[in-house]
Formats: sequence, C-alpha cells, structure tokens
Amino acid sequence: MLIPSIDLMGGRVVQLEQGERLVLESRDLDGWVERFSSFPIVQVIDLDAAMGRGENDAIVRRLCGARACQAGGGVRSVERARELLDAGAHRVILGSTLFTQTGANVETAVRFHDALGPDRLIAAIDSRGGRVVIHGWKTMLPISPGAAARALESFVGSFLYTHVDTEGLLGGIDMDAVKSVAAATTRKLIVAGGIRSQGEVDELDASGIDAVVGMALYKGLLR
Repeated sequence: MLIPSIDLMGGRVVQLEQGERLVLESRDLDGWVERFSSFPIVQVIDLDAAMGRGENDAIVRRLCGARACQAGGGVRSVERARELLDAGAHRVILGSTLFTQTGANVETAVRFHDALGPDRLIAAIDSRGGRVVIHGWKTMLPISPGAAARALESFVGSFLYTHVDTEGLLGGIDMDAVKSVAAATTRKLIVAGGIRSQGEVDELDASGIDAVVGMALYKGLLR
C-alpha cells in the first residue's frame, strides 16, 4: 500500500530533502488533501512540533477528523497521543521519545502501550549509516534499526522505518536495509526514504510492507 505523506511547517505543506533543504512548499492544503483522497490512508507529520519550534495543531486535528490518517511529529506524551486519537487519527507515530542516548526507551514504550494499547501505536525508527538517529536525525545512537525493532516490538503494532541516507533524494530506497529491519520483527512494517517508482511500491507490497511516499508524489513521478 502506498501512503502519501503530508508534512507541515509554518502552516504550509512542505517537502524537505534530507530533512533540511526546503524543496517544495504549498499553501494549498485542501488541494493536496483532495489529490490524495483516493488513497486508503495518509500520513500527517507536524515538522514544527517534531523540531520543537512551534506547532500546526489545528491543521493536524482537521486532517485527522477529515481523513483516515496516521499522525506524528513531537508526540512526547501519552496525553498528546490520546489527543490525536480523539481527534480522529487511526494511529499515532512515536519517534525520539522511544529512545535514550544509549538505545530503546523500554520504560516509555511500556507507558504508551499500557495507556493506549499497541495496535494504535507506530514506532518510528530512523536510520543513517546503519544506526538509529533521533532529534530530527541529528543525534546518532549506538543501536541498529534491527536491534531497535526487537527491543520495541512487544509494545507497538507497527514500525515506520525511514532510511535517512536516501530520504528526499528520489534515488530509490535501500531494499537490503528494508529487508534487514523486516527480518528483525514480526510487526507490520512501513518504510520511507527516497521511494520514486511504482515498481518499488509493488515490490514492497509483495512482501507485506507499506510505502510512505512524499517527494515522488509531489513532483508527479508517482500518481
């Protein structure tokens, strides 16, 4: 399944290359929502909240109420996760809050699991150079994506693996890296990071893996 990504910054829909360079921005939020209306679910990420420099909460809530979505960006507490679910989000994405400087934060994972149950929780595992990165991909941890998945899989229903090395570059995702993470968990896997073709989406789908796509959709390479 292909999942379009709607990334929000300063009230605009944006696409960033490697999480830093602004490549595309649009104020036509309704237009993009309509463009993605045929997809079963969309991903909504509040980049400002994720980076700790504001929020787009009103927009996120509106999208969660209007469309089937999985939502994330700066979800650091059970209360915030519950707010998104109450607003209509089908699933909530947890990122840096599930990690410490040394690895997986199992204590926090247990807290989210016990409060909300696993099925509505997605653990985001972002990887650069074969290691998990957090805090907007700035902090590298001494743990591999596979080890992170093994440590967290008892507490979440699925994983969102982003291969940061290729993210936003439209050069295709690293299938070997994807397979390595898939082999480490029995949970549903969703992946992102440079996907540019329907062939990649189909190959992932054949393995039961969903694909989050941003840049390729916004640039018209995928429809």
